[in-house]
Amino acid sequence: MIPGLRVGSACVRLGCGLLLLALAGGGTAQDFGDTPYVQTPQNVVDTMLKLARVSASDYVIDLGSGDGRMVITAATRYGARGFGVDLDRWLVKLSNANAAKAGVADRAVFYERDLHDTDISRATVLTLYLLPEVNLMIRPRLLATLQPGTRVVSHDYDMGKWPPDYQTEIEAPGKTVGAVKTSKIFYWVVPAHAAGRWRWSVEDGGKHSAFELGVEQNFQKLSGGLMMEGHRAEVQSATLQGDRIEVKAKAGAGADETRYEFSGRIVNHAIEGEARISRAGKTRRQPWKAARVELWDPAHYALRNVPPCQEMGLPCGR
Repeated sequence: MIPGLRVGSACVRLGCGLLLLALAGGGTAQDFGDTPYVQTPQNVVDTMLKLARVSASDYVIDLGSGDGRMVITAATRYGARGFGVDLDRWLVKLSNANAAKAGVADRAVFYERDLHDTDISRATVLTLYLLPEVNLMIRPRLLATLQPGTRVVSHDYDMGKWPPDYQTEIEAPGKTVGAVKTSKIFYWVVPAHAAGRWRWSVEDGGKHSAFELGVEQNFQKLSGGLMMEGHRAEVQSATLQGDRIEVKAKAGAGADETRYEFSGRIVNHAIEGEARISRAGKTRRQPWKAARVELWDPAHYALRNVPPCQEMGLPCGR
């Protein structure tokens, strides 16, 4: 649901249509960051939770929880726990009543609280229906606070320069705003901090070969260069999903070509996983451990000081 930040209660009393018209058409800088309450259709809720692969082990937090259907559905259908926050006191009261009626008041709780003051660190799944500028306002906190691997799902609006891992558009016949009754859904997995210089060695052909990998990172997108025994190897792909990293590379050519696949989990300044070395049609597997010897800032850190209005190409200031 889109919550009430400052205009939420007015939206309930006066009708969201007029406020949305002001925001979309004649809004001023004073409207920036305001989010009216608009109910998320149940089929969109269902799709968002399915996309996030919610299970009984998850803790779901919904920022701008409206009538509570997101967390209540997660609790009734999947056995998850969680809470929602909204500034509208009437909606919070309604949500807790709905949770009690559904028999999940012990697993789905709602608070009258500003989303900006809400501790989200416990979330394994975070759901949103906020306006674009609010998504950008909270994006740095999501990346800094949520654990790598946390799934974030947003209704209708993206995260600006943070590209989604997946997005789709579905029919939304119950949608109360917009001429076209469809909804966009955006999905991200919070990435670990992978940027830096990593070193390790692997046993290859009876000897240990030293590797050094320089990783440049922009959100979940990775690039970099790999050196093996002082010689450059070709990095074919480098991927990051949550705290899981995989690097594929090759060295040599023809009969001497060797392919390397390194995959593992990042924990602080170490990676532990598996190395696969393929040569002449044969593949060997062995444990892989890498250590970060230099810590670099990901490129997206530079966006922390960019105002949302600037990233959106809108005039800033009042």
